[in-house]
Amino acid sequence: MEYKRIKPKKIYEQVADSLIEMIKAGQLRPGDKLDSVEQLAQNFDVGRSAVREALSGLRSMGLVEMRQGEGTYIKEFDPKRFTLPVSTAFLMKQNDVKELYQVRKILEVGTAGLAAKHYQENDLLEMERALVVMEHAKGNEKLAERADTEFHLAIAQATHIDLLINLMGSVAELMSETIREARQILLYTEFRADLLLEEHKRIFAAIKSRQSDKARAAMYDHLEKVEKLVFKNLTSH
Repeated sequence: MEYKRIKPKKIYEQVADSLIEMIKAGQLRPGDKLDSVEQLAQNFDVGRSAVREALSGLRSMGLVEMRQGEGTYIKEFDPKRFTLPVSTAFLMKQNDVKELYQVRKILEVGTAGLAAKHYQENDLLEMERALVVMEHAKGNEKLAERADTEFHLAIAQATHIDLLINLMGSVAELMSETIREARQILLYTEFRADLLLEEHKRIFAAIKSRQSDKARAAMYDHLEKVEKLVFKNLTSH
């Protein structure tokens, strides 16, 4: 049996996580002014440098703004401008996440059906390559997450419909973040990553056999399961 190694979080990451949790819980709202660096350091019982690093990270995420001579304020969250590399699904409003999954179902279910009709052999190779990486990631979740996203984008490429490919590309960044969140949640539930891999293989098998209806159904079932998993976690926070 292989166990995923637990990596200790740096102090500033823990501070940032705590502030993010307060934003998620509504304890910190847009327009609220944060305590001074000194006061936050005292509240968290950490050094001021850790607080400064945490605030710098939150600023780069678009969650706070630092006003010269005034202090640090919580910003209005705008998912269209958001560039946070982690926890995007949790920080987006639930309606935003719901809309994203609705868009994914509209685009990707139809895309899977069209890919089954129009793919060329080299398109299958791209999908297979992503599946192989996912299967042999060996606990490297960043690698698995990237391969997961590439698998979905490879399906879009297999349609050979430029407009559809561009539409998928336009939501690719947000899509990759929800994939990241879903895979992280999977690590702590009965719905294990190996089952997720099997779902991807079912989608691939249907596309490869040019069974359009089966490909559409497999993609819908996959997105439906992942959406329910993410929302179950969202509503428990």
